[in-house]
Order: sequence, then C-alpha cells, then structure tokens
Amino acid sequence: MSLAETIQHSETGQLADFRSQFLLAHQHMVLARVLEEKLGALYRAGGRIVGGVYLGKGQEAFSAALGIHLQKGKDIYGPLIRDQAGRIAYGEPILDGVRTYLGTVTGPMRGRDGNIHRGRPREGLLAMISHLGSLLSVVAGALFARRLAGKLGDAIGATSIGDGGTSTGAFHEGLNMAAVEKLPIVISLANNQYAYSTPNARQYACESLVDRAAGYGVVGETVDATDLAACVAVFQSAVARARAGGGPQLIVGNMLRLAGHGEHDDASYIPDTARRGPSSRDCLAVAEQRALDEGWLNDADLKDLYLEARRKTDQAIAKVSKEPTPDPFKENWHALSSADLVEGQHEA
Repeated sequence: MSLAETIQHSETGQLADFRSQFLLAHQHMVLARVLEEKLGALYRAGGRIVGGVYLGKGQEAFSAALGIHLQKGKDIYGPLIRDQAGRIAYGEPILDGVRTYLGTVTGPMRGRDGNIHRGRPREGLLAMISHLGSLLSVVAGALFARRLAGKLGDAIGATSIGDGGTSTGAFHEGLNMAAVEKLPIVISLANNQYAYSTPNARQYACESLVDRAAGYGVVGETVDATDLAACVAVFQSAVARARAGGGPQLIVGNMLRLAGHGEHDDASYIPDTARRGPSSRDCLAVAEQRALDEGWLNDADLKDLYLEARRKTDQAIAKVSKEPTPDPFKENWHALSSADLVEGQHEA
C-alpha cells in the first residue's frame, strides 16, 4: 500500500492498522509544526498577530496520537493552547486557527475574543477557557449532562492539561467528579517539566504525576511523549478502555517543551543539562527516523509531506490576509451564544 493509500485508508476511520495510525498522526504533526512556525514568524514580524502565540513544538506526538482516536461530532474534545496537532487530527480546519490568530470576522470567534479561545462546540470541539484545569471540569460536565439526557452512548471526552495545571483546584474538582461518576474521559497530561518557568521540583512532591491517578481511583499510565509509536499505542488502549466503561484515563506524557512558554519567552530558565536530556528529543524527528527505519516512509515521501504542509499553510495565510477584521461601528457586540436572538443571521 502506498503512503497516499495508507493515509486515505486511515482517514476513512479504519484505524486498526498501527502503521496507518502512525502515518496519519505523523502527517498531522508535520502540518501542525509548519503552521505554527509560520504563525510564530508572523508574530515576530510585528503587527500581524495581536496577543500571544503559544507553540506546541515538542508536544505534537502526544497531541496528535490522542486526536486520531477521537470521533468528530460524536466525542467531546477540549484541547489546550499547544494542541494544534490534536486539533488537526480531530478535524479542525487550519483556517479556524489562522482566522482566530489574525482576528478576522470569518473565524469561529469572529474576531471577538483572544486568539487562543476558539472552538466549535456543536461539533464537539470546545473552546479553551483556561489552561489551568478549567477544561477538565467542562468536559466532565458535558459528559455528565449527556448521560443525564440519555444521549451519551459510547461517546467519550478528552482534554489536555500541563504539569502546572495539576496544582489547581479545578483539576482536583474535575478529576474527582469524573472518577466518582466513572465518566468516559481521557486526560492527556503533558509534563513538559516547567510550568512556565517553575520546575517540577517546585510543583509536586510525588515521584511522578501518574501517582495522582491512584489517589483518585482512576487508571494512570506514563509514556515517553517524544516517541510517537508509544503515544499512539497508549492512547489507543486508553480510548478503548474509556469507551468500554473503564472510567477516566490519566495519561502522563514526559517531554521537554522545545520552545518558550510563548513566543515572547526565550526559556532561558531551562538549564543546558535538561536541554541535553532524553526528554528533549524532538518528537517529529524521532517519528521520522522510526518511519524511515521501518520502511514506512522514504526521503521523497517526507519531502512531499512538508511541501504539502507548506502549500496548505501559505494558502490559508493568503486567503485570511484578505478577509476583514471586525468593524467597531458595524459589529453588534453581543455574546455569540445570543447571536441568533439578537442579530438573527449568525449561528450561535
């Protein structure tokens, strides 16, 4: 089976073949990396992007590996600021991200909110409220509401959090509720070793963040988040357990953030010893070497993937650059949730 045939096979939802899952996740990782590098360049150029830009460089494998196992429109997904790869894997068009960052009225937030708070709740993609534990409570609540309405079926929820976010009350309350109610939720906990600039040693006293799973009575697993193959395998199992009634699944991915907290941060607080450690491997490079070693890809395939990712990215930037931003003299600044009632022409 050729690369194109393998990826097309995967996109139909037939993800039984591990090779297909790996290649599909890798494809999403490449597009996420290329897109975010372009967004970072636009931010550094000045004037094109208002607000911050937060890159998922180094987290793409952990993010995409979860996203490929979710079903858009059926499952509930609450991604965070570094989950561009997971968003793409779930089915979010890259135009949504570009339009939100550039603040155009054609985007899902219509230029009304910060550039990271985008989503399409009707399609199961929740807008990020905060990276500090809030989405865990929201996804858990959405699953519980569906259960009460008799509409849950075998759908699951998934959300992300960082190591620093696990120190918040929202994380405790959300995970405790999910555990007590045995909700089908998968929580990807990206341990990138620094909560902004605060190291793990100042964040928690347990040996590993996965130890917290036992305290809540939920399943916990740890994975090398620089290894795409390992991430695909662990999320495949976690999603299957959640769908089968196994309750919450806490997956801790160990990695090192390969960029600062945002493009405004030079990450000078990270010591050289950490930068040279095993967690500092670039997950994209590791995935590509594995694919080459297995004979799943060759150099020409990789070149084509990057060329296609750059084409899609440049096309999206060019299109959105011509689209309008909100006109303060014409825009009706009511909440989007009441748009149908107030404006009569836009979807909520």
